[in-house]
Amino acid sequence: MMNAKATSEGEEEASGTRNKTLGESSHSGEVKRGEVILVAYLIAALDLTFLFMQMGIMPYFAKSLGLDSVGFGYLQTIFGVLQLVGGYIFGRFADQFGARAALILSCASGSVFFLLMSISTSIPLLFLSRLPAVFMHGIPGAQKVITDMTSPSQRADALGKLGLCFGIGIIAGSALGGVLSNKFGIFVPIYVALVGSLINTLIAVVWIPLQTKPKLNQHVTENSTSQSGSLFSIREILRLMKFPGVMEVFIVKVFAGLPIGLFMIMFSIISMDFFGLEAVESGYLMSYFGVLQMVVQGLVVGKLANHCTEMTLLRLSVFVFAGVGLGMALMRTVWHYCIIAVPLVFAFSMLATITDSILTKAVPSSDTGAMLGICASVQPLTRTVGPTIGGVLYKQFGVSSFGYLQLVVNIGLFVYLLKSKIPLREVKGQ
Repeated sequence: MMNAKATSEGEEEASGTRNKTLGESSHSGEVKRGEVILVAYLIAALDLTFLFMQMGIMPYFAKSLGLDSVGFGYLQTIFGVLQLVGGYIFGRFADQFGARAALILSCASGSVFFLLMSISTSIPLLFLSRLPAVFMHGIPGAQKVITDMTSPSQRADALGKLGLCFGIGIIAGSALGGVLSNKFGIFVPIYVALVGSLINTLIAVVWIPLQTKPKLNQHVTENSTSQSGSLFSIREILRLMKFPGVMEVFIVKVFAGLPIGLFMIMFSIISMDFFGLEAVESGYLMSYFGVLQMVVQGLVVGKLANHCTEMTLLRLSVFVFAGVGLGMALMRTVWHYCIIAVPLVFAFSMLATITDSILTKAVPSSDTGAMLGICASVQPLTRTVGPTIGGVLYKQFGVSSFGYLQLVVNIGLFVYLLKSKIPLREVKGQ
């Protein structure tokens, strides 16, 4: 009896030790995942800061090389097309080689981009410097890391916090670009961005682990895995679109924000002609947008994602977008626009975060990179077709046309979402 009792006590003690070890291991894993996600946020924030630095000085830099407004339009279109084509390729690369390799590729491409800009002493070299943009996808790279490192119920909140990085990038990048170019010359912001991109690459090499995809996120349905090893395949894109709910949500993602996207592309002209703003005042307005973006995505989106179903939030964002359209159709001054900007940023942030979350959950974990790449191509697509469509709308029908188009499109989408039964894999954060 004594031996049996001793044996029982020994087994209980061993079991307790094992449970304690497993608990400590699980806690360690959670801490490690949290650290990696923070590093992904840092990389995204730095990447966007350098990108907005060059965007702020690019019109002046191009003009100093003798490029006129038409040529600058071509330069911007080339950048948009390269980003559009590269988005899906980058996502497929992330699926095949891992999030770490994809982030390193993005940061290294940024370094080459700024290196070529720094030696651009002629217009042909300036156009050549756009080529690395095909692999410059810092945000999708960070999204891939976050998607791999979080459970489906945590994903919307974690992806939403990337908006903080976007806000930091707008504010810091725009300010640094202007200050450095004014005080030290037009090339100095480019040199700073080059060194910063090299440091960003080093951060990705050192701090992002080789394996970011835990087993808990891997779900594969019959005939759902990729059948192609190529980095670009129309057949693979169509395969992803056939998963339940993917096509419906993607259509909403593309069209809900399209009219506002056209307006934002034309904003540099609208701010001068319609609002009568100077360059400095436009910079202040961009900083205001950056602050709004940080507040909304950092404090609002995550909390709502934890308490509401994703379909509810999707409908809410589309409904708010419709209201924004009505406000834009009626606005007359820049102060009206500042008021409208609050629901506008909310709807944009909510739509982007929720649709990315839904779409990455709807496909196998082996295809999340490709899905994020397709999502990332929406903005470059708008930038590519936007100048032509936006220019026609503005010249023929005025600023109010963007608002009316936004209102009509989103009312239609809202009715569609109310009537349709879109199957979602995960409907509510925990």
